[in-house]
Amino acid sequence: MSDELSKGEIRKDAIQDGVTAAAATVGAVTTILTNAVGDVARTLGGFATEVFEIRDSTRRALRDQELAPGGSPDVEALPDGDRPAIRAVRTPPDRPA
Repeated sequence: MSDELSKGEIRKDAIQDGVTAAAATVGAVTTILTNAVGDVARTLGGFATEVFEIRDSTRRALRDQELAPGGSPDVEALPDGDRPAIRAVRTPPDRPA
């Protein structure tokens, strides 16, 4: 038997190595994308949590303000029944805004 490889066996090895390299690359890219999607989902979830906490603290602050002596229960309510979170403040003419 000869120690030389046939052209067919060389081609088969080249194709096998190419397919293996492509599979490894696809796996690496898939892992990167999977991690990126998870990171984006966690970041958006954290943002949504912050928005909910801000909304709840605003509601509590407005409720506390209404219950405080001199509170203003006559502030116009929003369509959903909530009070506005931000009110216009007039700056005296002698002070910059």
